Amino acid sequence: MIQSMTGFGKYVVQLPTKKITVEIKSLNSKSIDLNARMPSAYREKELEIRKRIANSLQRGKVDFNLYIEITGDDTSAQVNETVVRQYMEQLKSIAEGTDIQLMEMALRLPDAMRTDKEDIDEQEYKAILEALNGALEEINKFRTEEGNVLEKDFLERIQVLKDLLQQVLAMDPERQASIRERLERAVQDLKVEVDANRFEQELIYYLEKYDITEEKVRLANHLDYFEKTLKSNDSNGKKLGFISQEIGREINTIGSKANYAPMQQLVVQMKDELEKIKEQMLNVL
Repeated sequence: MIQSMTGFGKYVVQLPTKKITVEIKSLNSKSIDLNARMPSAYREKELEIRKRIANSLQRGKVDFNLYIEITGDDTSAQVNETVVRQYMEQLKSIAEGTDIQLMEMALRLPDAMRTDKEDIDEQEYKAILEALNGALEEINKFRTEEGNVLEKDFLERIQVLKDLLQQVLAMDPERQASIRERLERAVQDLKVEVDANRFEQELIYYLEKYDITEEKVRLANHLDYFEKTLKSNDSNGKKLGFISQEIGREINTIGSKANYAPMQQLVVQMKDELEKIKEQMLNVL
């Protein structure tokens, strides 16, 4: 079962005096590319949080946001006035709203509140990890659902490629007969006497150069292998990408050897379907 690299997860934990919100968003990327935003008081835990996210998501361009709102009396926390005012000025330049609305948005941003605590509250950090795990579970669920959509699309397009390959197989004897006929006609047009045995040997040699038997067999195997990998327990977008490259190589070789317009038209259709697969493959974990 494949997973998409596109996803979103959000989880909220309510404490007696604080609301902890974790949001995680991911897009496709060749590796893990993580951008983390959190209050400065928890920066010492950033490496641990990054490791948890990387182990869970594996690949993707990931945005992690941790919000901590004061919802009750907390004498240890105070508004960081300078930071809030700076946020409000920046927000004014990109959004419309009253000062109250801008302040509400600013207070949700990192470092809007400062605390006199020197040590991280253990219970609060446990709640943050709970929110983190919840958000990771949500984003992975989202990724799996998106992966199901991609898998269905891939299977449909692989079947189209198999159908086109069957048309190539059915057309191949006709193609070979057409090439042979063109060569014989070309020799006749020369109006010269040729040795029949020598001509037959040269003809066989020429036809062998345009033989696509190996390419047809390899292409069929690659298509089957793609389906098998698609249905495996692990999501392996890189492996599927490599198989797609091999499929493309065989299609290109068939096209270059075809020397027959109807078959080349089938090859164009195969290339079109494969290109659509490759575009979607960029989103697979």
